[in-house]
Amino acid sequence: MYTNASDMELLTLVSLDISAAHIYPVFVFSTLTYLIIVFCNLSVLATIALSKKLHNPMFILLFNLPISDMVGSTAFFPHLLFSIVTQNRGISSSACITQAFMIHFYGTGNLLILSAMAYDRYVAICCPLRYNDIMSPKNVIKIIILIWFINVSIIVTLMSMLTRFKFCRTNIVDLYCNNPSLLKLVCEDTRINNFYGIFTIVLLQGGPLLIIIYTYVQILRTCVMTKHSDARKKAFQTCGTHLVVFLILQINTAFTLIAHRIQSVSPYLRRVLGLSVLLFPPLLDPIIYGLKTTELKRSFILLLKKKMCSTKL
Repeated sequence: MYTNASDMELLTLVSLDISAAHIYPVFVFSTLTYLIIVFCNLSVLATIALSKKLHNPMFILLFNLPISDMVGSTAFFPHLLFSIVTQNRGISSSACITQAFMIHFYGTGNLLILSAMAYDRYVAICCPLRYNDIMSPKNVIKIIILIWFINVSIIVTLMSMLTRFKFCRTNIVDLYCNNPSLLKLVCEDTRINNFYGIFTIVLLQGGPLLIIIYTYVQILRTCVMTKHSDARKKAFQTCGTHLVVFLILQINTAFTLIAHRIQSVSPYLRRVLGLSVLLFPPLLDPIIYGLKTTELKRSFILLLKKKMCSTKL
């Protein structure tokens, strides 16, 4: 019997294959991982929001990254924890589509935010005299609105194209819901969806990659030519941090999407790659920025000391 993708049909995610003896350790580990992700990202948000020194374009753009990371983690971990406890991998089609929306929203958002941050670093290092004009508060707000508008538009279109189909299968081949795995439940012609999927992959993977390559070539050239060693060191430190975060997300996402389109790829490898997209960026982004960005680290320590002092009083 066919059911529309928006109906309350029960779908089944792939089994976690956790033995009874390992349920408790896996549950504790997963819970701690999620709590660490939430704590670290909230710490970055709070530090940027409460520290006036960080109210500049670079950190205002960075403020959006923890929000996106927590959207992705919250889409995945709560249902995972529920599945571990109940040993039930069932999920309603509406909940599955919502999870898929949030996960794709997170991935797209991160790529767009990191691209905007790369542009900010390019202007700051290569066009320092025009920085305040180009990255004015008004323009920064426009960039942020554009990021979320593009993100919402692309993912709403992606999910809308999916929900017009009826599912003829119920077994999802992944650990979580996403557009490729949901399309595999459809028995109708999905070529238009596949073309749109390829278009979004090229746009969202290729576009940010081109921006990163161009901006970092220009930044590298400027840093090599500058005579100020301190400025060069600071530029390399800031850009190196950003590049590491971008590459973690870009490589993980690219391999995961490619694995979905190659039938010969091991399903276990595909699941590991898919899990890494939701685990490593949200976990490592705030840690990398917190440790490598001097202003953010100092502001966080200062806020922590103030909090401790106020608690003692």
